[in-house]
Amino acid sequence: MRSWCNPSGHSDAQRITFFMQTFSLKDTPFQLDLTVSCGQAFRWRQYNGFWYAPVGDKIWKIRQERDLLLYDGPTEKELIRYFGLDIPLDDILTDIDRDPLIHAAIRRCLGLRIIRQDPWECLISYICATCANIPGIMMRIENLSERYGNKIEMDEMTFHTFPDAKRLAEEEMCSIRTCKVGYRDAYICGAAEMAASDANWAEKIAGMPYPEAHEKLMRLNGVGPKVADCVLLFGFEKYEAFPVDVWIERILRTKYLGGTRKLSYKRAGSFAREHFGQYAGYAQEYLFGVREEIGRKGE
Repeated sequence: MRSWCNPSGHSDAQRITFFMQTFSLKDTPFQLDLTVSCGQAFRWRQYNGFWYAPVGDKIWKIRQERDLLLYDGPTEKELIRYFGLDIPLDDILTDIDRDPLIHAAIRRCLGLRIIRQDPWECLISYICATCANIPGIMMRIENLSERYGNKIEMDEMTFHTFPDAKRLAEEEMCSIRTCKVGYRDAYICGAAEMAASDANWAEKIAGMPYPEAHEKLMRLNGVGPKVADCVLLFGFEKYEAFPVDVWIERILRTKYLGGTRKLSYKRAGSFAREHFGQYAGYAQEYLFGVREEIGRKGE
């Protein structure tokens, strides 16, 4: 519903009344700040106590006040779907809570949810993420959006929508290269050509079992095992997907398997699915959320 809301936690000079929509979380565990900042999506920015991001063809503005979300941009239905607020998170966390380490991670990050991202944007975002840190990933995505997306303004700020596949498929590779994507230009162009030529590509992958979908994505140049897992987890709700980066490999190797030799990607993923079950991807997110604490404590 819509209501007049005066967000707390600001000085008197900052207490401006906003006309926002509200959503009551009630007994639904959710941590907005952690969910949008944990590295699964790359376009969220925080300004004046609110998070902003271009989602689809709109700008979303949102903040959390205890068990209340204040937001503008999406419909309530869109909000619920995007943040997975219709997912029984308590049941998922109970299912993956199988050892002391993940138990501690769940307690520390309770309310972290996997975002349902647009499959096309998610695919290109994670192609941009290969061999890159988060600032570099964000820079490349913003460059592509500024050059090929549509401009939208909100609260005297300018944002750009993510370009669709047809728009990128029309471009020469040298044009894509100006967005500072480096060698990924060929991969982006190839993915754009694939998606532009098959309007139902995402629906086809969504309907496949995880192993088949993983193999299908890896047929694209520039999509290796980790990129495929990220896209399936964050863009297709394939919760068996278990992306393995250097942090997660180290955690599995030193805290679970007790080995000294680096785990192969296949071995790491297979163990995680055997140990955590059908929601292994959620376990990955929670372990990733406490990765630095685990390393710092040497646990």
